[in-house]
Amino acid sequence: MSTIKDVAALAGVSFTTVSHVLNDTRPVSAEARQRVLAAVDEIGYLPSAVARSLRKSETKIVGVLVPNVQNPFFAELVCGVEAYCRTAGYSVFLCNSDNDPKRQQQYMRTLLEKRVDGLLLSSAGDDEALAHIFKMASVPSVTVDRLVPGARADRVSVNNQQGACNAVRHLIELGHRRIACISGPSEFEVARERCEGWRQALREAGIVPDESLVIESDFSSPGGYESARQMLHSQGQGGGAGPAVTGIFASNDMMAIGALRAAAELGFKVPQQVSIVGFDDIELSRYVFPALTTVGCGVRQLGTEAGRVLIERIEHPGGELKEVLLTPHLVVRESTAAPPEPLAPPAPRAHLGQ
Repeated sequence: MSTIKDVAALAGVSFTTVSHVLNDTRPVSAEARQRVLAAVDEIGYLPSAVARSLRKSETKIVGVLVPNVQNPFFAELVCGVEAYCRTAGYSVFLCNSDNDPKRQQQYMRTLLEKRVDGLLLSSAGDDEALAHIFKMASVPSVTVDRLVPGARADRVSVNNQQGACNAVRHLIELGHRRIACISGPSEFEVARERCEGWRQALREAGIVPDESLVIESDFSSPGGYESARQMLHSQGQGGGAGPAVTGIFASNDMMAIGALRAAAELGFKVPQQVSIVGFDDIELSRYVFPALTTVGCGVRQLGTEAGRVLIERIEHPGGELKEVLLTPHLVVRESTAAPPEPLAPPAPRAHLGQ
């Protein structure tokens, strides 16, 4: 591997001159600069980022820690973060915890050991574990859609309750009254807020929320599939309590996509017999069939905003902590419509002799 001394020898200058050219730390004549850059190109010299970071106390690298990179939501989020950071001159070091709090802590240690300039965390794990993680962190930090008590970190999130309320209100305005909710894990603040939005919309319409219509799942497509299948199979067998469910609010698009599959397998036409609405507006939601009605602010936009807040915190570390709340909007597509008309009761049969 070539060294700075090899560049200096080829260019016919001192290695300190090479250093000044590469780091732009002192004026160098145009002729010497041209010789140095030509030598760098000829031998393929790459400056040591580690050495530079030790000199400048910065690496121009940010760490991004997500719970499941296979989930399209987090993939789109990271694309938004990376796009903003790249334009700001920073590289992204991505870690996938695979929904494992212990692995998350291990990755946090790795990122801090690499001396990243900042951390962006879209987290897995309980509040106590996360609080322990942030005690380790001594760099500017941002959390996405998660409040961590005691953490000195900016937060970028979506108005989850308002978004869920808008989604369910859309179903109510179409005429639905029996609306089920496929919720995420109740230990997550995001899941609780979205479930509360379901309740809020029903109450505003004068409908008492039926808690038996809430099924807790795991934010995955298989979870949404199993939850919807359980609900609709019981309904199809005539085993459901009370009137039939005609609308389903799923707390994210991945569970809504699973619900679409369950409905198709059980012979329920969407939206003619049951309407389904999701949350997040991931890119995939517009390409499933039928295209999914959902609420969201654009996941890449969420990532871009999180990246902006993180870079601003890195470059201006002394400011007050920020709470950035994005407003999701309803995106109406093909998976929602007015509920089916109830079957008319059979006409009374005439008695013999009349």
